[in-house]
Amino acid sequence: MLLAYIDEIGSTGAFIHPNHNRFSDSPAFGYGGFIIPEESAREFGSYFAERKKIFFRNEIPNNIDPGRWEKKGSDLLFALAINERPQNLRLLGSLISKLRKLDGHLFYYAEEKPIGTPKATNCGATEFRDREETAMRETLNRIARHADYEDSRVLVMMDQINEKSRIQRLPAMYAHILGRASEHQEMRRIVEPPMHIDSQLSTNIQFADWICSLAKRAIEYQLVEDSRYSWVSTAEALTPARGSFTYESKLRLYHRAIDDLNHSSILRPTRPLFNSKINQTLDEENRRKLEKVRAATIKEANN
Repeated sequence: MLLAYIDEIGSTGAFIHPNHNRFSDSPAFGYGGFIIPEESAREFGSYFAERKKIFFRNEIPNNIDPGRWEKKGSDLLFALAINERPQNLRLLGSLISKLRKLDGHLFYYAEEKPIGTPKATNCGATEFRDREETAMRETLNRIARHADYEDSRVLVMMDQINEKSRIQRLPAMYAHILGRASEHQEMRRIVEPPMHIDSQLSTNIQFADWICSLAKRAIEYQLVEDSRYSWVSTAEALTPARGSFTYESKLRLYHRAIDDLNHSSILRPTRPLFNSKINQTLDEENRRKLEKVRAATIKEANN
């Protein structure tokens, strides 16, 4: 059996630019993490815990269990890490190398968000919830497909959320897995809907958070022209990540004239959105105008 550990990439809310004072979190939302054979999960978790304990020994408080202490991926892979903490990248690269030796794979699925305020893009609580549910459905579909290719069952685990959100999510996930299984046999590979685990109790969930941070930065580099994370595509320490993503990993673009980005292409130095000889993208002003037209059309249709 395979074990898939996943966490969120970005947030479901609106996005304009990383420097915007309100809508700055991420140009895409989805889920990411890693998939590993069950017989190797404990070995990898122990390896991660030991490396973390040694690497951050000067940061872990004396009264805290090193295994429960967390280093968030956002703090590990901050914008200036390539210059100020290159050892962080080497640590991540070494962990990915270990994962690959244990026949594990990295994974992500994310969808680009429309650029603009909630009002400009006609997005509110309902649309944000739909964005979350769509990303989760696609994540489960793609994990199931990978498990089918590996001829194995898979158990999905994710970071713990509050009880109210868990109760709201569970029926939808059950319905999707069971409803889709009749026509897509690979869905039968999923043993149960995602189990929620406290990240303080699982070093593997903590590592999934690190992979989500890597994917988030790579996605920003691909979608934001003046991104601060160009180093994700060139850092030698991150070489083990290139080629380590499942075939099913995908960044789904939003109303672009280019193809979606798949598996490890988010880590490539070339950026199809900006490097194409033929300008295949709309400038931001035109995109925002089209967003307004789209929003007006939806509003009119709902009246």
